[in-house]
Amino acid sequence: MVRRKASLLGHVFSNGFSTWTPPCLIIRAEACGEEEMGRLEIYNANENKSTLLEKKVPLELTSRETRVTIGASHGWIATLKDDGVLRLQDDLNPVASGTDPKRIPLPPLVTLPRCQTQIVTNVSLSSSCPESDEDCVVAVKFLGPQLSFCRPAAAKSEWTNIRVANPCFFSSRVMFSEGDGMFRIPGAGGHVIGSWDLSKKHKHKIQRLRFQNLPELTKAKRELLHSCLTTEHLVESRTTGETFMVKWYRKAAKGLWRLKTRALMVFKLDQQGNAVYTQDIGDLVIFVSNSEPFCVHASSFPKLEPNMVRIIDVDECGTIFLDISSKYSSVITRSPTLPAPYHIPPQKIDPSLVST
Repeated sequence: MVRRKASLLGHVFSNGFSTWTPPCLIIRAEACGEEEMGRLEIYNANENKSTLLEKKVPLELTSRETRVTIGASHGWIATLKDDGVLRLQDDLNPVASGTDPKRIPLPPLVTLPRCQTQIVTNVSLSSSCPESDEDCVVAVKFLGPQLSFCRPAAAKSEWTNIRVANPCFFSSRVMFSEGDGMFRIPGAGGHVIGSWDLSKKHKHKIQRLRFQNLPELTKAKRELLHSCLTTEHLVESRTTGETFMVKWYRKAAKGLWRLKTRALMVFKLDQQGNAVYTQDIGDLVIFVSNSEPFCVHASSFPKLEPNMVRIIDVDECGTIFLDISSKYSSVITRSPTLPAPYHIPPQKIDPSLVST
């Protein structure tokens, strides 16, 4: 991988009112001689090389040994250390301050009976301002039945804990739907979606999906997909209002323990519960990683190609081209080691800080 050293963030997009960084993925923190600190290395989605920033961050945040980083959303990461305190931090946000990082300790976790709060599936934020927006809610999905919410900026911040009864949600990931104002979780297999509305005394609903326009698969292709580890990811385009479900199929390569992507399917969802298979998401690009998934418009960032899905995990990084002219999507992946496999969505920056 080609790398360049820079204190800037490469290409930015301006709509005349705001300036935004391109989406990027976190490569690592490179040791720089300063104890327990390293320079942040990122890879902008619209460039073909990584960028080593001047910004310094704690090495433990991108370490495979410590594993203190447990999720990310809106450019914030969530950490859980041996002290049992879950924190929101902006250390890995490329445009956040490197000398005065924001770190928000959340209330002590409360473990429901027959649940656990040591292993986290993922974290979701309802807005990008958990430190100042009193309505911002952080949702933490633990492996198993427990789903927990809190408002970090509230005068009296405390956890609201929910025991999810249906086992199909135990290993699934939570996301926030701005359109519905609810946190949503796809069930294993993607046949149902659970939604929780915190404004109505934690009212929840279950929506059943009907898959339509499924591609015709050969027997060999069906057997391959059935043998894969499959994960479902909900993602919402906040500009178009569309919601998609990404079904990600992975399987260990022969003789290897690493999972490799074998296929990926995208379904467009509607309010009636229809899940329509599609190979055309228009100008959008979907980003799936250990962060909360998100979409951007490719036309907003130079050199970013549309109608594709970018994926990363600890041992895989790749692009899936949803080519409507071919029968199947084109999968191109590599197998790097990414200790912090997080996509960071576009971040608003001060235009005066961008050189021209």
